Amino acid sequence: MSHTAHIRSHRKPRRSASKIAMRAGVAGGVLSTLAVAGASASSANAAEPVTQTLELPTLTADISAQVAQSAEATQLAAANYELRAERDAAAAKAAKQAEKDLAEAKKKAAEAKKKAEEAARKKAAERAERASRSSERTTLSASVSADVSTSSSSATGSAAAVVDFVKAQVGKAYVSGATGPSAYDCSGLVQTAFKQVGIDLPRVSQDQSTAGTQVSLSNLQPGDILYWGSAGSAYHVAVYVGGGMFVGAQNPSSGVVERDLSYDPPSGAVRVL
Repeated sequence: MSHTAHIRSHRKPRRSASKIAMRAGVAGGVLSTLAVAGASASSANAAEPVTQTLELPTLTADISAQVAQSAEATQLAAANYELRAERDAAAAKAAKQAEKDLAEAKKKAAEAKKKAEEAARKKAAERAERASRSSERTTLSASVSADVSTSSSSATGSAAAVVDFVKAQVGKAYVSGATGPSAYDCSGLVQTAFKQVGIDLPRVSQDQSTAGTQVSLSNLQPGDILYWGSAGSAYHVAVYVGGGMFVGAQNPSSGVVERDLSYDPPSGAVRVL
């Protein structure tokens, strides 16, 4: 036996051809799979450009900005529409108020015009009345001059009794509605004076101014009834006592007084005696 017969060889055992072939096939399959996967990846990358994938964030940002701008524009348009609606409503309200104010102004202007016309008519009437009274004063002055010697003593009969009675009441009080004996109003004094001679006169001035025959102020006689205002609508009466004088219950502050005709010229006179 050789001295090396029991020493194992350090060489690895040879693998069988079939195992080698199997391993080679597996390796080849793996490599083939890797190759196909790589090819597929390459094909996928070739079908979908890299630039498109990179642009997606940019496109998304642009769309978001556009949407935001569109929303802002919509809100702005809505705000403008609302503002315009408010302005239109305010303008309509202002127009309605202006129309109302114009109507009110026209009404006030018409009222003011009416008042001015009334004031002008009243002033013209007052001027006419003053002119008439001035003329009456002239007439009365002439009448008084012609009648200066006439007195109550020249009155006879009923006229003298009326004159004496009213003169006796001078100094008594004026009280509206009173007919004596301590106080009178203007028509109450005249009515009571004529009752002394048995003549019943109406109670109020308006009726007393038409109770007798109308006479001219230039042809007065003692006992005639003087009136102020128009015949039938007189507002004051008194008794002519001769000598250009009259006696009447004037007002609460004056009472029954004797005055000259020129103090307050009457409008007319009636004669009942």
